[in-house]
Amino acid sequence: MCFYLGKGEQVTLHTWNVTYKEARELQQKLRAMLILTADEVYCDTIAGADVAYNNKQNKCIAACVLYSIKEQKIIETAVAVERITFPYIPGLLSFREAPAVLQAFKKLKGTFQAAMLDGHGFAHPRRLGLASHVALWIGKPTIGCAKSKLIGKFETPPDKAGSWTELHDKGEIIGVVLRTKKNTKPVFISIGNAVSLAQAIVLTLQCTTRYRIPEPIRASHNLLNQHKRIIS
Repeated sequence: MCFYLGKGEQVTLHTWNVTYKEARELQQKLRAMLILTADEVYCDTIAGADVAYNNKQNKCIAACVLYSIKEQKIIETAVAVERITFPYIPGLLSFREAPAVLQAFKKLKGTFQAAMLDGHGFAHPRRLGLASHVALWIGKPTIGCAKSKLIGKFETPPDKAGSWTELHDKGEIIGVVLRTKKNTKPVFISIGNAVSLAQAIVLTLQCTTRYRIPEPIRASHNLLNQHKRIIS
């Protein structure tokens, strides 16, 4: 088990200088550390994170925001840029993106009770996507919110905001396909760590306002676009 140590402080689980084989083995090891059943988490401030690339400079850019659910507004932002050291390998993207995400989290001064990442958590071939991997470093409940499916089978949810269907893989429920807005494509929600799937759905809808994508993710993406232009 790992614990959040305070503002900007994180545990160190492993080195990021690993081979493809070592990365897969680490995923299996870290998967065993996840908390997949949890009581409801009190959450009035949720962090959001997204990642982009500057391929010309071989850099990864991560943006984090703090979003007040009650006030429905962004209250803090942070950006970090890291050199890319791990190749693009499907299923191992967290080894490419997480170092920048963790640096952005360290820059946040405010507190938050949970985090939402643009990517998958448990809905992953080895059940350890970016949202789950990052969760074990920061010791906070996390939710994976992805725009497209990585793995699994599902039935299309009804065209009504708040409707959802289960996402299955190998006889296991790995997430849900959630319709956040009517007449829009659904998003793919999965547990990152230490939050129930039911609460992950509730928090996602609480953070959804005018747009299909929840505000913590949408604001992080917009922040990325601003900073990509600055460092290009």
